[in-house]
Amino acid sequence: MEPNNLIALFNATVAARPSKPSMQYLFNGSWNTLTWSEVKDRVMKIAGGLRQRGIQKGDRVAIISKTRHEWTLADLGIMAASGVTVPIYESNTSTQAAYILENSQAKIVIVENEGQLQKILPVKNSLPHLTHIVHIDNITSSPTDRLCSLDDVMNSDLTEVQFVYDEALASLNLDHDASFVYTSGTTGEPKGAILTHGNFVAEAKGALAICPIGEDFTGLLFLPLAHILGRVTQFFHIHVGHTQCYAESIDRLIDNIATVKPHFMVSVPRIFEKIHARTLQNVENSPPLKQHIFRWALKIGEQRSQRLLTKQPLPVCMKLKYFLAHHLVFKKLHDKMGGRIRFFISGGAPLSADLALFFHAFGFTILEGYGLTETTAGLSFNRSHFIKFGTVGQPIEDAVAVKIAGDGEICVRGKIVFKGYFNNPQATREAIDEEGWFHTGDIGEFDTDGFLKITDRKKDIIVTAGGKNIAPQSIENHMITDPFISQFIVHGDKRKFLSALVVLDRDQVLRFAKEHDIPFASYEELVTHHKLQEFIKNRIEQKNSDLASYETIKKFAILPNDFSIESGELTPTLKLKRKVIYQKYTSVLDGFYKE
Repeated sequence: MEPNNLIALFNATVAARPSKPSMQYLFNGSWNTLTWSEVKDRVMKIAGGLRQRGIQKGDRVAIISKTRHEWTLADLGIMAASGVTVPIYESNTSTQAAYILENSQAKIVIVENEGQLQKILPVKNSLPHLTHIVHIDNITSSPTDRLCSLDDVMNSDLTEVQFVYDEALASLNLDHDASFVYTSGTTGEPKGAILTHGNFVAEAKGALAICPIGEDFTGLLFLPLAHILGRVTQFFHIHVGHTQCYAESIDRLIDNIATVKPHFMVSVPRIFEKIHARTLQNVENSPPLKQHIFRWALKIGEQRSQRLLTKQPLPVCMKLKYFLAHHLVFKKLHDKMGGRIRFFISGGAPLSADLALFFHAFGFTILEGYGLTETTAGLSFNRSHFIKFGTVGQPIEDAVAVKIAGDGEICVRGKIVFKGYFNNPQATREAIDEEGWFHTGDIGEFDTDGFLKITDRKKDIIVTAGGKNIAPQSIENHMITDPFISQFIVHGDKRKFLSALVVLDRDQVLRFAKEHDIPFASYEELVTHHKLQEFIKNRIEQKNSDLASYETIKKFAILPNDFSIESGELTPTLKLKRKVIYQKYTSVLDGFYKE
C-alpha cells in the first residue's frame, strides 16, 4: 500500500527495520545510536505532548535550532500530532524569527538553547498566537506553564499517545500541509512556501529512483534542516531506512567524515570548493617532485574520467596508470573522507564543471541536482550511470514536468511543486500561472539528451551598457577554481565593463607574504600591498584568457574579510546575497567606473 503521508512513510520503515540503527549523534564525546523503534517511541511521545499543549490538525509549530537529531524527532513529532512544521534558521535574528512566527501564526516554538530562547522572549508578547516555548538544551530561565523542555513534552501524562499517532497515520493525506518553509529572503521579506505531505513523499520516492542508496548505507547530515535540501535529505532517510549521522558542525565536518565513514553525503558546492582549495594548497607547499607526481596523476585521472563519462572503454595501460595514481595521490583524500564514499549529491547552488571533473578524477562521483524551496528541493538530477558536468541532469520522472519559456525561464509543474505562499495570494499568482506552471526565476536550456543546464538567476543576469547579457555565476565559478581566490562576486549591470570584489584564501596569502618577505601589521594592510595586488591581478588575467572579451574582469578590489552568514552577505547555504553586497560596497564599486 502506497503511503499517503510522511508519518505512513516513516511507519513503514519502522515496521521493516525496528531494531536497525536509524540515527547516530555525538554526545559527551561518543557516537550514540537510536534504532528505528526507539525513534518512533520518541516521536509518539513528542506528538502526545504537543497535543496536550493544544496542537490540533493544521496548527503550526516552529523549530529554531542547528541540525541535530532532536530536530528530526521534533519535526516528525509535529507531523505525528497532525501539525505543520515551520523551520527557522538558527542564524536568524530576533526580528527575522518574530516575522516568521507572526506570519505563520505558530502556536509553539521549539528553541535549541538559551541563545535562541533570548531571541524569542523579547518579542513573545507581540505574537498573539504563540502559547508555548519548548527548549531542547538546558537553560537558565525557570520553567513555567508556557516554557518547558523537550524532555518535559515527552514526559507529559500521555494517555492518548497511541491515539494521536494513529490519528495522524489514518487521517493525513497527500494534500494536507506538512511544512511552511520560508525562503531565505535574498530580496525582500521571506515568503512561506506551503509544502504538502504529497510534495515530500513524491520527492523522496523520486530521489530514491535516481540515487543508488541501500538500507545498509550510512549518510552524514550537516546541512541546515531549515533549508529545503537538508530537510529532504531527512525525509529521504526515513523512506530508505539507512543510518543517518548528524555532524557536529561545518567546522568539524571533515573530522566527522573520517570517523563516521559515510557511503554518501548531500552537500553544497562551497564544501567542495574548500576541499579543492586545501588540496591544491597542500600540493603547492610540497617539494617539486611531489608536485610533478600530483600533476601527472590528475592528468591521468581526468583522461580516465573523460572516457568513462563518454562511455568509452578504458585501455589496459590507462587502468594500470590510474591504479598507480590512486595509490600515490588520490588514496590520501579517500582516506580523509572515510574510505567508503560511493557518491556525493550537490545542490543549493551551481557546481563548477571543472570542480566536478577534479573530484571525478580523484574517484569521487558528484551527482549535481537542481531545485528550489518551491519544488521541494531537487527537480532534476544527474544519474550515477549518466552524468554531464556543467548540467543539473534530467528531471525526476513521474514527479515533475519542465519546460523552457520563450524568454528562457525554467517553468515547472507536478507532484513536487508547492501549493503557494501562505497568506500571500499576490506572490502566489506571480509565481504560479493559470496553467499551474511555477516560474522558477532561473534561466536554462535542455541539451539533446534532455539534460538541463542552468545559465543563471533571471534577476542576476547582468546587461552591460553595450547590451551584452552576462551570467555572473559562471564567471564566479571559473574564478574560484584558483586556489588563491576564496570568494568572488561580479558586478557591472548597465556599466561599460565588468568589475569584481575578491576574497582571498587567507592561508595562501600569508604563505605568499612569507615567501616574498612582505612586512605587515595586519591582514587588512597585507591585502593592499602592491606585490600581492599585482600577483592577484596576473592570476585574474590568466582566468580572463578563458573568457569572452565582454566577460573579462577589468577592475577588482580585494576585501580583507570573508563574506559570511553573520554579516548578512551569505544565505544559510552559503550563496551570495548580491543586493546586500552591492549596497555594502557601493562606494568601492562606483569607484571602478569613474573616469
